[in-house]
Amino acid sequence: MIKRALPLVLGAALALTLTSCDSASPSDTTGGTDAAASSIPDPSRVADTCEGKNGSLKVGLVTINLQALFFNQINNAAQKVADEAGVDLQIISGNDDSVTQANAFDNLIASGVDAIIVDAIDTDGIKPSVAKAAAAGIPVVAVDATVDDPGVSTQVGTANAEGGVQIGDTLTELANNTGTVGIVGALNSTIQLERQKGFTDTVSAAGMTVGTVVDGRNIQENAQTAAENLLTGNPDMEYVYATGEPALIGLVAAVSSQSAQDRVKAVGWDLSDQAVSALQAGWLEGVVQQNTFEFGYEAMNAAIDLGCGRTAPADIPVPTQIVTPANVGDYMYYLEK
Repeated sequence: MIKRALPLVLGAALALTLTSCDSASPSDTTGGTDAAASSIPDPSRVADTCEGKNGSLKVGLVTINLQALFFNQINNAAQKVADEAGVDLQIISGNDDSVTQANAFDNLIASGVDAIIVDAIDTDGIKPSVAKAAAAGIPVVAVDATVDDPGVSTQVGTANAEGGVQIGDTLTELANNTGTVGIVGALNSTIQLERQKGFTDTVSAAGMTVGTVVDGRNIQENAQTAAENLLTGNPDMEYVYATGEPALIGLVAAVSSQSAQDRVKAVGWDLSDQAVSALQAGWLEGVVQQNTFEFGYEAMNAAIDLGCGRTAPADIPVPTQIVTPANVGDYMYYLEK
């Protein structure tokens, strides 16, 4: 398939390369523009729909969970395109469990949908379901998590390992290449393990020490407990990295409950109300923000094109932005519900 550059709907001038989502995506680390600060961007296009196998075109979207704002923004963006195109979209949660997600995926195949979008919890574990879809002639679009399988027609997402490198560079500059950093991760998430490795490789190479890693399992309450244990068990630890939205929200809650704002500096992924408060307070120094709306728009457009028998790009890279206390005001639209 022909690859193309992803059109941007943010006002920032970010150059995109025609590479797969496992390659480095550009990052905007500047203060942003008025356009970026204004409101949720609209889709740059809405694909033309067609008749499906059974009436109107039917698309299934299997997400990771319905708790995180990150996933709900992808869902809402996909729903916006589906509504404008006149497509029947069914959204199902994997409830943070790879088996549950695979079963939901298989049920969509059995129901006869025309295309499936999946944000995989386990990028290897979902492959048997992807193969079933391919055998049934149902195109698959992978969004966010990279699923390296021939049954995936289009991959929409960011370079998670590269995002880890970028936020690692942010921390090493802040820390002057010294100090110990703990990690609140999600060891059941392929995506977050990629972010963790990119980060740890970067800070270790710069001379920092990677200390205790705790597992929040991509669940906010679990992440808070894990972060509290991390802070309690490491009273001299100076820095913390959170690999996803639930991990970062849990970390913010833990730092607040232990009044540790004066002794800890942190970096992490994905904006939330809690993350913005911590950025404004100054102890959260950087957040990797992905363009969740573009994820949903592009994934849905690709699913419509593929479901209608047209081609779609094999890879649609979406840029990341590094949000800091200095530029957080430019990205507040990510908190709009």
